[in-house]
Amino acid sequence: MKILVTGSKGFIGKNLIAELRNRKYTDIYEFDQDTEPAHLDEYCKEADFVFHLAGVNRPKEQSEFMDGNFGFTTILVDTLRKYKNTCPVMISSSIQAELDNPYGESKKAGEDLLFDYGVETGAKILVYRFPNVFGKWGRPNYNSAVATFCYNISHELPIHMNTPDVVMNLVYIDDVINELIHALEGNENRDNLFCKVPMIHTITLGEIADLIFSFKKSREEKSVPNMSDAFTKKLYSTYLSYLPENQFSYDLKMNVDDRGSFTEFIKTPDRGQVSVNISKPGIIKGNHWHHSKNEKFLVVSGQGIIRFRKIDSDEVLEYFVNGEKMTVVDIPTGYTHNIENLGETEMVTIMWANEAFNPEKPDTYFLEV
Repeated sequence: MKILVTGSKGFIGKNLIAELRNRKYTDIYEFDQDTEPAHLDEYCKEADFVFHLAGVNRPKEQSEFMDGNFGFTTILVDTLRKYKNTCPVMISSSIQAELDNPYGESKKAGEDLLFDYGVETGAKILVYRFPNVFGKWGRPNYNSAVATFCYNISHELPIHMNTPDVVMNLVYIDDVINELIHALEGNENRDNLFCKVPMIHTITLGEIADLIFSFKKSREEKSVPNMSDAFTKKLYSTYLSYLPENQFSYDLKMNVDDRGSFTEFIKTPDRGQVSVNISKPGIIKGNHWHHSKNEKFLVVSGQGIIRFRKIDSDEVLEYFVNGEKMTVVDIPTGYTHNIENLGETEMVTIMWANEAFNPEKPDTYFLEV
């Protein structure tokens, strides 16, 4: 299948082309504002499907709205008509097509032109009125508040909000691309004349800013956002894509003593805490028990033994562990336990606890195994 993508270097275009290639579509005609105009003839002659994503939304003069949106759509339609190519055409419109402003009027004119073309030729027309689209590769300080906030906050630049209570309707770029692939395959989500993208998220501008600030702070707190919330999960992925390239990494505090070290990695309010424990050869750590706190130990390097004893019993249970065989050991409540490095090198253990450590309520009681 030969696919023409106009606006190929734009936000949606870049994401769409990347996914088309992931899905092994190889005949992709990329057309953007710096493409030699003569190529459009060849592309319109050969295309089996057109994704018309090109448009203008931030011109120097308002007259450019109509030239860039309606005008180029006219050229595209005329060129398809010239070669009697009635392949399906998808157009990226906007919810502002319902509004009385120059941008909305130009988008509405492009829609009407394509609808008329569809009636005339029988070509399948797919019109999507997108709300605000967010995700990786969006252009900050251009036309997306989400992209601007993610970029500025991650780069420690100020953000400006005149109306933090304004309600935003947003759709995530991956959801847009999945729908466009469905349209390509003939399974578009249609609602009468218009097609639509599922999973529109409604949230205020101030709430978006608060979330992004919390993402930045999460490194200091060793926390991760609530990934069970669909919008938070998508916004966090978006935020990470705007990190300065020299700040992908960050240091953790290692609590070091003569036995080895203990480093907290991730803390969550509802999924517990993950830490990395390093023990030197011959070292025993632990010898304590818990009422409600429970843990999972996974030795990933070295070899050792984990011992258990029920606090009202003399029987000692032993589990031998090593990094050659990944074995998770549950640490039940009511059992005092320890872990000993039996090897000649450091032993590294990943430890998960069902709750983040609270020094005021440690639920940890010393007792030799």
